[in-house]
Amino acid sequence: MNLKSLAIALGMSKTTVSRALNGYPEVNFRTRERVLAAAKEVGYEANPMARSLAVGRSNVVGIIYPLLPTDLGDAMFLGVVAGMSEALEAKKMNLIIAPVSPHNEQPSYEHMVRGKRVDGLVVGRTLVHDERIAYLSRAGFPFVAHGRTQSETPYAWFDYDNEAGIRLGVERLLGLGHQRIALVSAPLELNFARQRKDSFVRSMAAAGLAIDPRHLIENTLDRRTGYQAMQQLLACSPRPTAVIVDNHLSGVGAVRALLDAGIDIGKDISVIVWGSVEDTLVGSNVTTIDQPEPRQAGAKMIDMLLSLLGGTPPSQLQVLWQPILLPGVTVGVCTQRV
Repeated sequence: MNLKSLAIALGMSKTTVSRALNGYPEVNFRTRERVLAAAKEVGYEANPMARSLAVGRSNVVGIIYPLLPTDLGDAMFLGVVAGMSEALEAKKMNLIIAPVSPHNEQPSYEHMVRGKRVDGLVVGRTLVHDERIAYLSRAGFPFVAHGRTQSETPYAWFDYDNEAGIRLGVERLLGLGHQRIALVSAPLELNFARQRKDSFVRSMAAAGLAIDPRHLIENTLDRRTGYQAMQQLLACSPRPTAVIVDNHLSGVGAVRALLDAGIDIGKDISVIVWGSVEDTLVGSNVTTIDQPEPRQAGAKMIDMLLSLLGGTPPSQLQVLWQPILLPGVTVGVCTQRV
């Protein structure tokens, strides 16, 4: 049955039936319920192309992403994407990922917005100063940021409490007698890395502890750089007695470096990694600053974006989830003298 036949059967105009099916507010509740019940009874489904034209939407959400080689093997990234896809499928919508080279990322946003190819965007790997978010805010284009940035314009964002997570890790190590604690960070132009480092510095200062500059290593965002960072720390004299790694990809490399060096992890050096580390290279019993299941995060961001498209103000769509510290075998009591 097509729309015309359904309208005739109901004794209504095609316009009224179409508006009822598409949730227009000017159609009263009883009429909408009658139309929806009749459509369900006869198995009517709107033509998706026609519906998109009627409501002025593509029913597509996009991610513009400068993919790194490690992303396609990153279970956390793939989990977030899976959660987004599942949430959109439930709404009969689609997700597209547009991989771009880093230098072409900003023009790609402008091209996507001007062409109205998607209804909204999810912006990942937010920067401390993020021109993508500034541009989308100026253009009035719907988006949800996966992470925060410094912006005076209210925008919708989903993030984890980076400050609280690092504080949990530092306090755990301090409670076990560690004082020479190192931090391995992702590039500090990434907002999460900057927030986590700032929290680390504050937490150490609050404990009255000075940080050896050699124990602060930046620009690690994959296994290789995490491995190299840990090698640098092992070459220090004195070595740190504990290390916090602020991202799970670098964490795999850092733990592998300790294993290759014959370090008894949890006794000689303690390690805490932000994010789940389940890898055949290192095992899975690493002490972690844990985030909720990635699929839940992906679904939550889609829920927020759909609310934004429905008219909810961006300032009411700002969600901060709390991490927790999951114990493993990689943390133990400090046995070394300061």
